[in-house]
Amino acid sequence: MFRKLLLSRALRSMGLVFISIASPLYLKEIGFSPLLIGLTFSGTFAYTAIMSVSLGMLGDRKGYKKSLIIAEGLSTLGVLLLLISPSSLITALGIIFAGITGGVSGLRGLFSPGLTALVVSNWRDETERVKKMGALASVSSISSMGGSLMLSLTNYLPFGKIGNYKFLFFLSFLMLLTSLLLIVPIREERRPPKGSKIMRKSSLKYLIKVITANSIGSLGVGMSVPFLSLFFSLYYHAKNTEIGEVFTLNFALSSLGSYLATKIRGNILNFASFTRIINGLTITLIAFSPWFTLSAFIFALRGLSMGFGAPNRTAINVRGISSEDYGTASSLQSLASRIANMSSGLGGYLMDLSVPLPLEIGGILQALSGVLYLKLFNEKREKYSS
Repeated sequence: MFRKLLLSRALRSMGLVFISIASPLYLKEIGFSPLLIGLTFSGTFAYTAIMSVSLGMLGDRKGYKKSLIIAEGLSTLGVLLLLISPSSLITALGIIFAGITGGVSGLRGLFSPGLTALVVSNWRDETERVKKMGALASVSSISSMGGSLMLSLTNYLPFGKIGNYKFLFFLSFLMLLTSLLLIVPIREERRPPKGSKIMRKSSLKYLIKVITANSIGSLGVGMSVPFLSLFFSLYYHAKNTEIGEVFTLNFALSSLGSYLATKIRGNILNFASFTRIINGLTITLIAFSPWFTLSAFIFALRGLSMGFGAPNRTAINVRGISSEDYGTASSLQSLASRIANMSSGLGGYLMDLSVPLPLEIGGILQALSGVLYLKLFNEKREKYSS
């Protein structure tokens, strides 16, 4: 069962990472301004917010695998629309349905509604959850390197500038379709029946703290991360091949970080908080770097921090959540994050004013969320140390 889930994440990561990196560059090629690109991504965040909360509640009642299948089926449909699109409107709708936000990390293909809930439901021990999420994150990061390398192919394929993107969108569609089919036979462990209409009070109290910390970071991420590939193109005049290489290095270290998360034991809260602070500071440093090579190095370090921190944050985010509320809790967390991520529209506006500006502000906000994360959960530090 777990091997099929690993293979599914690998294929999904490769396809979605290519589309995520390529989408700002592709939209620029077909005439979208940074502001319109940001607004398109804002539409994606709004759509995924609604879908996440709906599918999370469905998962609590009907099963997390079902919500996962629905979510990934819609993503696959969106990529198909992007592939066959005859107009700018259909292109934007395809990006929205596919859940493409331009935000890229080695974990881009890992998460979708139902995935986290399925893992924490099937594996009850917190240390085992970190290991499973670490393995999934590591495989996703390694596979993401294939997606970033696909971007380099846009300079060498014979179908023309737009046609090259379309051909690679087709390959991505096949990857997502196969990923979807691999999920179907996965078994889901039985769990306690839903005993509350929406969520237990204890779960809700804990969830509010998680949402508070995550929303600040999501404001910064939405404002900055969706524009990274476009930033490299506009600010350093980097070619697609160079941008692909930068992301490949980032994903390689992200995979290493996820692997280390399964091996290094310590205070999970500290790991989760400090890596988030590093994630934000590196984004701001990229904006201030005068050299493309230095930015690439800083971005690679961010990948290492991202890979190591994500499995630990996943464990923290469900610590105080009742097992019957996993789906609803994860979907409400996603809802709050997606609403905050709609700051991508503001990020596009800021990039029209000054190319580095969204990275400068967005990175600071993400770092602040790491500080807040540590403060909100600090009282449980000793109790939950590993």
